[in-house]
Amino acid sequence: MIFELRITSIVLIILAVALALVLWRMARGPSLPDRVVGLDILSLLATSFITVYAIDTHQKVFIDVAIVLALISFLGTVGFAQYLERRARDE
Repeated sequence: MIFELRITSIVLIILAVALALVLWRMARGPSLPDRVVGLDILSLLATSFITVYAIDTHQKVFIDVAIVLALISFLGTVGFAQYLERRARDE
């Protein structure tokens, strides 16, 4: 077969389209909370990319990288939420 399309390739293409849409939303976002949500989704997509790549290449070490990225992303989101809450309280 000349053109073999595996399921991981299809998933990576879908994730790339989602990444482009999120970047567009982050650039166009009218407010800071929109951009924070976009950044959170961006980190989710990066974690998904790493996970699919780990499945495709059969390298378990990338799962650890995905877990660390997800944890750091969660802490960043909590930090942004606290910042936005304080900012709203001060205004």
